[in-house]
Amino acid sequence: MASYNLKINGKNVNVVADTDTPLLWVLRDELNLVGTKFGCGIGQCGACTVHIDGVATRSCLLPASRLEDSEITTIEGLANDKMHPVQEAWKELDVPQCGYCQAGQIMTATSFLKQNPNPDNESIRNAMHGNLCRCASYNRIEKAVALAAKKMS
Repeated sequence: MASYNLKINGKNVNVVADTDTPLLWVLRDELNLVGTKFGCGIGQCGACTVHIDGVATRSCLLPASRLEDSEITTIEGLANDKMHPVQEAWKELDVPQCGYCQAGQIMTATSFLKQNPNPDNESIRNAMHGNLCRCASYNRIEKAVALAAKKMS
């Protein structure tokens, strides 16, 4: 066990964990930030997506011990006083069904739109390709990403 200083959602936090403990488990078990979900544990489903220095990253694969100089943002830290435009679009289009994958979907979409503010439908589909939704809300997800892009422009 070792102690790590991490910057999560704009706040400095000290955590104690093994050097190989994935960020996902530090967030959920140590910090009670449970919006980030466990899906597959091998980085294939996207449910655990967070931002590391603004880039969508699978937290189930990344040891927290390697992140002391990084800015970590979870779904809980995405917006402050009001919802992020991606969250607004999700709500407006009633995207979630079960909702389990939605935090990862939203984190992927926000990172993508930061890099691609005016995407076409094919770009959106390709960007969101790595996030799985068991409820198959893919069409609504893609429409919400396009709507969010309009809201952000």
